[in-house]
Amino acid sequence: MASADLKVRPVSGKADTKAFIELAYRLNGDDPNWVAPLREEVAATISPKKNGWFSHAEGQLFLAERGGKVVGRISAHIDTLALQMPPEQGFGPGTGFWGLFEAEDAEVAAAVIAQAEDWLRGKGMTRTLGPVSLSIWEEPGLLVKGHDHPPTVLMGHHPARYQGWIEAQGYGPAKKLVTYELDISKEFPPIVQRIVAAGEKNTRIRIREVNKAKFAEEAAIILAILNDAWGDNWGFVPLTQPEVDDVGKKLKPLVFNDLIRIAEYDGEPVAFMVTLPDLNEPLQPLKGSLLPFGWAKLLLWLRRPKARTMRVPLMGVVKRLQSSRMASQLAFMMIEYIRRASVTHYGASRGEIGWILDDNQGMIAIADAIESKINREYLIYQKAL
Repeated sequence: MASADLKVRPVSGKADTKAFIELAYRLNGDDPNWVAPLREEVAATISPKKNGWFSHAEGQLFLAERGGKVVGRISAHIDTLALQMPPEQGFGPGTGFWGLFEAEDAEVAAAVIAQAEDWLRGKGMTRTLGPVSLSIWEEPGLLVKGHDHPPTVLMGHHPARYQGWIEAQGYGPAKKLVTYELDISKEFPPIVQRIVAAGEKNTRIRIREVNKAKFAEEAAIILAILNDAWGDNWGFVPLTQPEVDDVGKKLKPLVFNDLIRIAEYDGEPVAFMVTLPDLNEPLQPLKGSLLPFGWAKLLLWLRRPKARTMRVPLMGVVKRLQSSRMASQLAFMMIEYIRRASVTHYGASRGEIGWILDDNQGMIAIADAIESKINREYLIYQKAL
């Protein structure tokens, strides 16, 4: 039973929106491994005008207050494309979501989760998954392993205490997502090198850099491969053009030709690999603000980034080639070429791959072959409403 002075209410207006954003900085600011996101980016994520995901989704933000002080927050949301997916792929009819979860204590956690559930029930949902903030393509899952080091760009980081608070509300695991880390300063094992060398002799294979000057065209090629390659995966929701447009604006400063590769077979694009220098490294000291001089430091870094870590958030091979030797050969070739560029041009020594579904045998086999190890685990929880 929540205490009488604990109230949960919908976010309404600019002051509430600001309070919703600021809570995360207050609750997580003392965690040395939490990387404060830029406030402008958080505001854009929750704005229907600036996040293309809202073109097929609706949601409501909630604030928890105790004695007039903001002590918790949550979003409840419904993705119409997720409702259309086959239930055996994790979502489907009746599935709603909550995310952007922060709470000062267990009582607040219970209250905001209950409010999100009530909102979803009112919309006819019969099951909920969380945390998913906001799209499955953004920051899905709760960090349950890997609290001892900062996340890489576009990955979440949450207090360890949240796990028990969520599970206390009757939630059980729906899916585990993992990331792998590896030392990229050294060459891959001999077997991988031989596979790459054999691919280089195959005149039907071409591994090319993207051309940032043709950003829209290259993004369209990657989107087409992605939606085909990931179409049967758990939790898949097709990426739409409005989302791609908005993500493109956000990530374009992090796009470097030699870090994103497209594999062609007989002249047809059949695979891709996206790698991003870890923006969280220059962001961490800024504490979420570009003022007074943060913007200048960030612009300088973006002009010629030096990053210890490179993250591979997305990789895909067209469905018809999956489970073939060709698929793994193309993957190893792209990984090796990007590894070389990362070390030589950006001073990187560490790579992170993911997130990856913990039952994605193809990607796990590739991660094992290049001697990478799981460094972070995230859980997406579920509950019947």
